[in-house]
Amino acid sequence: RVVEHARATYTVWIPIRRTMPRVERFGIGTRIDSLFLDLLELLRKATYTSLQQKITVLEETNILIDSLRFFLQLAWEARLMKDEPYAKLGIAIEEIGRQVGAWKLGLIAKTSPRREERY
Repeated sequence: RVVEHARATYTVWIPIRRTMPRVERFGIGTRIDSLFLDLLELLRKATYTSLQQKITVLEETNILIDSLRFFLQLAWEARLMKDEPYAKLGIAIEEIGRQVGAWKLGLIAKTSPRREERY
Protein backbone atom coordinates (compact mmCIF):
# COMPACT_ATOMS: atom_id res chain seq x y z
CA ARG A 1 0.00 0.00 0.00
CA VAL A 2 1.05 3.53 -0.71
CA VAL A 3 0.69 4.64 2.93
CA GLU A 4 3.22 2.05 4.11
CA HIS A 5 5.56 2.93 1.25
CA ALA A 6 5.40 6.63 2.20
CA ARG A 7 6.07 5.78 5.85
CA ALA A 8 9.10 3.73 4.89
CA THR A 9 10.37 6.57 2.69
CA TYR A 10 10.00 9.01 5.58
CA THR A 11 12.14 6.75 7.75
CA VAL A 12 14.86 7.01 5.07
CA TRP A 13 14.64 10.81 5.26
CA ILE A 14 14.94 11.14 9.06
CA PRO A 15 18.66 10.23 9.36
CA ILE A 16 19.48 12.39 6.33
CA ARG A 17 17.96 15.42 8.03
CA ARG A 18 19.98 14.72 11.16
CA THR A 19 23.23 14.98 9.19
CA MET A 20 22.44 18.43 7.78
CA PRO A 21 24.16 21.48 9.25
CA ARG A 22 22.04 23.09 11.97
CA VAL A 23 20.91 26.13 9.94
CA GLU A 24 19.82 24.01 6.96
CA ARG A 25 18.29 21.33 9.21
CA PHE A 26 15.94 23.93 10.65
CA GLY A 27 15.38 25.62 7.29
CA ILE A 28 14.97 23.40 4.25
CA GLY A 29 15.19 20.26 6.40
CA THR A 30 12.13 21.33 8.38
CA ARG A 31 10.29 22.20 5.16
CA ILE A 32 10.98 18.76 3.66
CA ASP A 33 10.01 17.14 6.95
CA SER A 34 6.71 19.04 6.94
CA LEU A 35 6.02 17.98 3.36
CA PHE A 36 6.61 14.33 4.27
CA LEU A 37 4.29 14.59 7.28
CA ASP A 38 1.63 16.39 5.20
CA LEU A 39 1.95 13.64 2.58
CA LEU A 40 1.39 10.95 5.19
CA GLU A 41 -1.58 12.85 6.58
CA LEU A 42 -3.21 13.26 3.15
CA LEU A 43 -2.67 9.60 2.26
CA ARG A 44 -4.25 8.56 5.54
CA LYS A 45 -7.12 10.98 4.93
CA ALA A 46 -7.64 9.55 1.44
CA THR A 47 -7.95 6.09 2.94
CA TYR A 48 -10.93 7.10 5.06
CA THR A 49 -12.82 9.65 2.96
CA SER A 50 -15.73 9.05 0.63
CA LEU A 51 -15.11 7.93 -2.92
CA GLN A 52 -15.64 11.35 -4.50
CA GLN A 53 -13.54 13.16 -1.88
CA LYS A 54 -10.68 10.70 -2.38
CA ILE A 55 -10.07 12.06 -5.88
CA THR A 56 -9.73 15.61 -4.55
CA VAL A 57 -7.42 14.50 -1.74
CA LEU A 58 -5.27 12.53 -4.18
CA GLU A 59 -5.00 15.58 -6.44
CA GLU A 60 -3.72 17.55 -3.42
CA THR A 61 -1.34 14.69 -2.72
CA ASN A 62 0.10 14.88 -6.24
CA ILE A 63 0.81 18.60 -5.79
CA LEU A 64 2.49 17.90 -2.47
CA ILE A 65 4.63 15.12 -4.00
CA ASP A 66 5.80 17.57 -6.66
CA SER A 67 6.78 20.09 -3.95
CA LEU A 68 8.62 17.36 -2.07
CA ARG A 69 10.59 16.46 -5.21
CA PHE A 70 11.47 20.12 -5.72
CA PHE A 71 12.76 20.72 -2.19
CA LEU A 72 14.70 17.46 -2.10
CA GLN A 73 16.38 18.40 -5.37
CA LEU A 74 17.16 21.83 -3.96
CA ALA A 75 18.75 20.26 -0.87
CA TRP A 76 20.78 17.90 -3.04
CA GLU A 77 21.95 20.72 -5.32
CA ALA A 78 23.05 22.64 -2.22
CA ARG A 79 25.09 19.54 -1.26
CA LEU A 80 23.09 19.00 1.92
CA MET A 81 22.71 15.31 1.11
CA LYS A 82 24.84 12.77 -0.67
CA ASP A 83 24.02 11.30 -4.06
CA GLU A 84 23.08 7.82 -2.86
CA PRO A 85 20.44 8.84 -0.27
CA TYR A 86 19.07 11.43 -2.70
CA ALA A 87 18.72 8.80 -5.41
CA LYS A 88 17.08 6.38 -2.98
CA LEU A 89 14.57 9.03 -1.89
CA GLY A 90 13.95 10.07 -5.48
CA ILE A 91 13.13 6.53 -6.57
CA ALA A 92 10.86 6.01 -3.57
CA ILE A 93 9.00 9.28 -4.14
CA GLU A 94 8.54 8.48 -7.84
CA GLU A 95 6.99 5.16 -6.81
CA ILE A 96 4.68 6.93 -4.37
CA GLY A 97 3.64 9.26 -7.19
CA ARG A 98 2.92 6.30 -9.48
CA GLN A 99 0.86 4.58 -6.80
CA VAL A 100 -1.14 7.72 -6.06
CA GLY A 101 -1.71 8.27 -9.79
CA ALA A 102 -2.90 4.70 -10.27
CA TRP A 103 -5.18 4.99 -7.23
CA LYS A 104 -6.68 8.20 -8.61
CA LEU A 105 -7.19 6.75 -12.11
CA GLY A 106 -8.87 3.69 -10.60
CA LEU A 107 -11.26 5.91 -8.66
CA ILE A 108 -12.03 8.00 -11.73
CA ALA A 109 -12.81 4.84 -13.68
CA LYS A 110 -15.11 3.69 -10.86
CA THR A 111 -17.01 6.96 -10.60
CA SER A 112 -17.26 8.01 -14.24
CA PRO A 113 -20.54 7.27 -15.99
CA ARG A 114 -20.27 4.39 -18.40
CA ARG A 115 -21.11 5.06 -21.99
CA GLU A 116 -23.34 2.52 -23.60
CA GLU A 117 -22.95 1.96 -27.28
CA ARG A 118 -26.18 1.47 -29.16
CA TYR A 119 -26.34 -0.08 -32.59
